[in-house]
Amino acid sequence: MNVQPSILVGTANRTVWVRVEGKGSFLNSTGLKEFAKEMINRGFREFAVDLKNCTVMDSTFMGTLAGIALRLRELGQGNLRVTNLNERNSDLLSNLGLDQLFVIEARHSAPVAATQTPLAAAAPDKTAQAQTMLEAHEACVEANEANAAKFKDVLEYLKQDLHLAS
Repeated sequence: MNVQPSILVGTANRTVWVRVEGKGSFLNSTGLKEFAKEMINRGFREFAVDLKNCTVMDSTFMGTLAGIALRLRELGQGNLRVTNLNERNSDLLSNLGLDQLFVIEARHSAPVAATQTPLAAAAPDKTAQAQTMLEAHEACVEANEANAAKFKDVLEYLKQDLHLAS
């Protein structure tokens, strides 16, 4: 079964619910980052990310989640909960040490009252996408210093790419 990647979002009981369908990747990270920033600006501090139908995540997507969790930590309130992980996604988060940053829950589902709307899948421009990728990988390093060696080349490339674009 090949699921078209999408992210469904909604709110209920002062919690932002995010459901990932298909692959969580750099292609849908900018939209998620902007949505989360807007929700935090509106006062939301609890995020629940349901990965039941998420087949796999790339480092940009995981870094975007880390960035949200780090922002909540910086504000001194709130949590990012990740639920319904398959074994592969659990291993991915664990390998980057992000399982220590998130609240991991085995099974949980969004309340029925949470109307979920697809995030706009508008393709960001190349510069915005590179900026999201850079911030995501920096968040992975901030969350776990051991990631610095893993993402050294990626970070250098993205910084050069952004420098050339400006």
